[in-house]
Amino acid sequence: MTTASRKPVIVVGSGLAGLSAAHGALKAGAQVHMLDRAPKPGGNSIKASSGINGAGTRFQKALGITKDDSFYSDTVRSAGARFTETSPPVDRKTLVEILTSHSESAVNWLADELKVDLSVVAQLGGHSVARTHRGGGKLPPGAAIVSALVDELKANSNFTLENLAEVDELLTSEDKVKGVRYHAEDGKPRELEGPVVFAVGGFAGDAHGLLAKYRPDLAGIPSTNEARPASHGLLTAIGAAFVDMDSVQIHPTGFVDPKDPGAAYKFLAAEALRGEGGILLSGTGERFVNELETRDVVSAAIMALPHSIVDKTRQWEVTLLLDPGACEAAGSHIGFYLWKGLVQKKKVRDLSPEVIASVDKYATMVSEHGADPLGRKAFGHWKLPPGEANRDEEVCVGTVTPVVHFTMGGVAFDSQSRVLRSTNGGSLTPISGIWAAGEVTGGIHGANRLGGSSLLECAVFGRIAGAEAAKSLGDV
Repeated sequence: MTTASRKPVIVVGSGLAGLSAAHGALKAGAQVHMLDRAPKPGGNSIKASSGINGAGTRFQKALGITKDDSFYSDTVRSAGARFTETSPPVDRKTLVEILTSHSESAVNWLADELKVDLSVVAQLGGHSVARTHRGGGKLPPGAAIVSALVDELKANSNFTLENLAEVDELLTSEDKVKGVRYHAEDGKPRELEGPVVFAVGGFAGDAHGLLAKYRPDLAGIPSTNEARPASHGLLTAIGAAFVDMDSVQIHPTGFVDPKDPGAAYKFLAAEALRGEGGILLSGTGERFVNELETRDVVSAAIMALPHSIVDKTRQWEVTLLLDPGACEAAGSHIGFYLWKGLVQKKKVRDLSPEVIASVDKYATMVSEHGADPLGRKAFGHWKLPPGEANRDEEVCVGTVTPVVHFTMGGVAFDSQSRVLRSTNGGSLTPISGIWAAGEVTGGIHGANRLGGSSLLECAVFGRIAGAEAAKSLGDV
């Protein structure tokens, strides 16, 4: 190996995108130095609770889903009109094709090489079939995937992880990124040379910075993201282009904690709860939306209802209710939520008359295979019968509200995960020496991301970024 090729691939961020990039770079024969400002690895990925999408997997086939050719069209439909926008000219079609066509191999990589259990498959909102994979144990899918990858990487002598390391600048020379300047816990500045993979996550936690700049209308809405400034300014400083920055996902269901109802930070009520059969009820006890519509549609339906201000937090209080079948299917989630006090178990007879009437109406429709006037076509594992036969059955109940969850907008990038800049003619061209993956990027999801595609984009484009960065070392 040449002296130049001994430079490491520098991965900034330790969520699934960064971990996947590190794995890809190591597989390509490079050394990897990972920098993360958090005290421990995992980022937001470790909190992901619904799973990872995969089309055409053996786990789908085991459920009788022999063909899944609608993932691309589901993603495009979810993205909305943004998918057809051409300024800046990000190749959205190719990015979505890569995301969806590589989904089976991503699931296989995690299941076969890293031994992550992904055998449970659910249908989430906006999906035509069940394709969101998680495990059957108590560990949520994000934590299972992250912990498996961290263990794998730490066992490799060519991998270095440095936590509490904040990158202050991307170093450039002759219009090429050459490395980073950062400071560690001791505050001393350090420089590191090598190709850079930028995987720092989105800006949904930057409430007073980028979020306030691009979506001031979201002020006061609670978030599933811990407060932290965004790192996108480092990319702005080297001339990177950005796309869809006002596309911010409002997830329809964050738990309202009865112990602290006005808290600005909420635990996510996983979309899998609705996928496995859960229903949403308004303050008057009625269903008002197809719970398996895309997130933007469900959130808009909730936000059309009356809201309240609790300790400066703007929120809508909607009941999320799961019958015994759905509770059992989502058992690993429910156990945690019960422990946190976010969900309670109640007998049907102890619910309000209005809620009992809605439960009976829904149960009748499911048992008789009737058409849902709200358009829901999949009912998960709901098995509760209607009428007096259900009164002593226990259901799982929690209060939820829309929450700021994810940023679809981010830095422009291409099929090789290269960070792009705009030229004087309006086209996009790669910035040499830097790649990006995960929520920091834009152009894939358009106006709305499908549940299960955040972990997927991290696994797919993270591995691409790591391999491409490693390949570049031979060109130094």
